[in-house]
Amino acid sequence: MEVLKKAVGNVALVVGFLLLFGIMIGGSGFRNGIANVVDSIFAPLAIWMPFHAVIFVMASITGLYAALIQKYTIDWKLLREAQKRLKDFHTEYREAMKANNKYKLKKLEEERQEIMQLQGEMSKQQFKPMAYIAILSVPLFMWIYMELSGNNFTVVAPFSGEVGLTQKIIGPVQWWFLWYFLSSMPVSQMIRKILDIGAT
Repeated sequence: MEVLKKAVGNVALVVGFLLLFGIMIGGSGFRNGIANVVDSIFAPLAIWMPFHAVIFVMASITGLYAALIQKYTIDWKLLREAQKRLKDFHTEYREAMKANNKYKLKKLEEERQEIMQLQGEMSKQQFKPMAYIAILSVPLFMWIYMELSGNNFTVVAPFSGEVGLTQKIIGPVQWWFLWYFLSSMPVSQMIRKILDIGAT
């Protein structure tokens, strides 16, 4: 069972990165192809409600599945223990530095390699769900891009009034992406709280 789980994880990782690379080098044909698949599912929403509300629904769905994926792909017990170990190590190191305790510093230096390995394991644990989330999120983003192309959808933003969803805020960042991000946060935080997801 563990071997099968690892194999599925590796396949998901490959598919996730292929999608990401496809966006960058596959051209508009690749992106539109992915968007058309999603369109068969979400097109009715764009008819029934304003597009900023559609983005809110999609962002909420993203927050839900991202939290669930993290719940079941990350070893949270290991992550919490590793975080506590790192915190304790840094606290001891700072105290030893302040006290100029050379014996303690030498002992802690001997542990540094183990601590670095622990940091690597933490990064690996946090990286694992990214491929799964990308597989689900990239097609949604491609569909939003397709729907926004040639349409003048708007949203009422705090302190800014009515703005176009494709209007740029900073650099290439458009209002729809900020709206998407802000919409996903409440759902994601609520689900994470319910599922007890978090390293602390």
